[in-house]
Amino acid sequence: MPTEPSTSRRRFLQYLAVAGATAQGLLRSRAARAAEPESLGATPEMTYRTLGRTGHRASRLVFGCGAALSRRPGDALLEAALGAGVNVFDVGFREYYRDAEKHLGPFARRHRDEIFLISKAYVPIEIEPNDTLRPAEARAAAAGWADSLDGSLRELGVEQLDAYYMMAAYNPHVVTNDELYAAFERAKQAGKVRFLGLSTHRNAQAVLQAATRSGRFDLAMIAITPGGWYDWESKGLLDDTPPMRDLAPVLDAAREAGIGLVGMKAGRYLAGRKFLGWGNPTAFDEFYADPLAGAALSPYQKSYAFVLEHGLDVVNADMQEMAHLRENLVAATTSQQYFA
Repeated sequence: MPTEPSTSRRRFLQYLAVAGATAQGLLRSRAARAAEPESLGATPEMTYRTLGRTGHRASRLVFGCGAALSRRPGDALLEAALGAGVNVFDVGFREYYRDAEKHLGPFARRHRDEIFLISKAYVPIEIEPNDTLRPAEARAAAAGWADSLDGSLRELGVEQLDAYYMMAAYNPHVVTNDELYAAFERAKQAGKVRFLGLSTHRNAQAVLQAATRSGRFDLAMIAITPGGWYDWESKGLLDDTPPMRDLAPVLDAAREAGIGLVGMKAGRYLAGRKFLGWGNPTAFDEFYADPLAGAALSPYQKSYAFVLEHGLDVVNADMQEMAHLRENLVAATTSQQYFA
């Protein structure tokens, strides 16, 4: 079982040396420059949180590998992340993430005993968010999802995953379906996977509450921001969402049920759609109080720090450059200092 790494100062400093030159130029291009380790007066050390009933001591920053590795390998970046204390790596199946699993495979095999390895796939069914499943549909969906798990194992070149997610899960009836759970149990008994998870950025509250009631899920990756639920359809915030502070009872109930909570899309709304010439860098400022409000952090760093201190165990970040890794490390390793 992967365990919390004992990251040496030498290894981390080697990472900083590699990351530094690349980071400087890219960070200067941001509208609001990110805080870097040196500007905080100390080298940040990774912090860890037990990830629900998995028992894994997870780095609070999760490396989201899907986009970063979909078209090319990124071993230098992966090794730098591991050297900085990141021990959870998340990817997804070929039908969505192209060659990401294939490109992650060599790194994952080299460090299989050091990392918590997650992949995911759609449950193959066309259904509206609140529709129920017919038995035949459920059987076919379960078989398709199980086949995707086998495909992920082949692409990665490993015998077992630590967790496999129902990806983009938005229907509570699908998430809690007995046929799908039986497919997971068979895979677990065969040694293919250890824990069951889901990822959702649509109808997320209903899905998370259904997963909580079911008692079946070990992990849930949810699209949530300081302003509340992220909406995949609009690429903004869900209409009428409560702010994240007010969602504490929902998140607390999930954690009490043994679900490790993984955040995603915490800063996506800030970026807006840059190809159209707009972004929302101040979108969450109304939710911040000092000292976070006045901290020398970028808008992205503030959003990650906030969600980590308001109910999430860890946050998943898409990091395609050393600069992104460097920036996100600061947010994940210093988040607690901005809150009483």
